[in-house]
Amino acid sequence: MNPIVNQHDINQLLNSDEIFVTIHHLYGSPPDWNRPQGYITLSKIILEQQVSLQSATAHFNKLNSYLPAFTAEEILKLSDVEMRECQVSKQKSTYLRALSAAILDRNLDLDGLSAFPIADIRKQLKSIKGIGDWTADIYLMFCLQAKDVFPVGDIAVINTIKELTSVVSKQEIIEYAEKWKPYRSLATFFLWHHYLSKRKRSSVL
Repeated sequence: MNPIVNQHDINQLLNSDEIFVTIHHLYGSPPDWNRPQGYITLSKIILEQQVSLQSATAHFNKLNSYLPAFTAEEILKLSDVEMRECQVSKQKSTYLRALSAAILDRNLDLDGLSAFPIADIRKQLKSIKGIGDWTADIYLMFCLQAKDVFPVGDIAVINTIKELTSVVSKQEIIEYAEKWKPYRSLATFFLWHHYLSKRKRSSVL
């Protein structure tokens, strides 16, 4: 599996758009963010939906310390009260249970996902309640190192594009990002790198 951040692809991206030259000049290349494949990471990403990383990490740590093991079997044993005590919302409890059931019923094989085309991987992930485009995009980039993913639902990415370009609407942003193919994941890493570095933060997920 080739990493998203590599010098050849960086050179290609720098030639595609001046905004990456600017980011590279200011902050250098982005980190090679990656996370392990599997159930635990996907559960973490679900907990990270629409909240700060700090909050999601706290919720995961509380849940993880409560469980004898962070497995689909153990998640499904938890009551609504136990989920609430672990600071997991009712909605995200539903999502974690849906993921856990899919794993145990073998409707989703996370270990085998990388063998499929991107479109099929996305379809399999999104078949699970609570997994939408953003969650699938993050898993594809961070866990499977998919090279041409553009998470148009990510607020930090969108705000950075608006800051560095003249495009405004979602459709304009999607069209603008076409020039970054087939390195849109790397482009996203650059945009996150700018967003975090400007705010003196070190981690995106």
